[in-house]
Amino acid sequence: MSEDAFSTLMASVDPPLVVLTTVADDEWAGCLVGFHAQSSITPQHYCVWLSKANHTYRVALRATHFAVHYLTPQDFAVAEHFGTLTGEDTDKFADVDVDVDPNGVPLLRACPSRMSLERIALLDDGGDHVCLTTRVVSAHSDGDFVPLRVSGAAHLEPGHASEERAIQP
Repeated sequence: MSEDAFSTLMASVDPPLVVLTTVADDEWAGCLVGFHAQSSITPQHYCVWLSKANHTYRVALRATHFAVHYLTPQDFAVAEHFGTLTGEDTDKFADVDVDVDPNGVPLLRACPSRMSLERIALLDDGGDHVCLTTRVVSAHSDGDFVPLRVSGAAHLEPGHASEERAIQP
């Protein structure tokens, strides 16, 4: 397989970026995510792939509920904040305006286009990400918007490299 061809194909896809937030045992976590997609129409399911290097991954292993926040180019600072800092070293929510949903999940006030999700399954196929399959509990949108795409934030340095896989509990 040609790595160049794969990279070219993936760059052409240019998915929108989202911030996933969650909570487990009163510990909040959130990260910037580029791998996510609708995975069922009826019932409404959504998949998010989390890097095993992230603090959010370790919290997600214990979590049951999540929120996916859709970003616009005006939300670049949010993308930078949740994509370049690591939860091991920083309280990512310290200076962020949040509300809390009925399940304790932090909701970013700056990002009103979002979904609340309930965990169905977690698939670890041995790669550097795990697939979190969820049921859509609710969705909120302020109408049509232009998403912030991976290409719009490609220059950001992630808090962890994908090779920094966490040791599973």
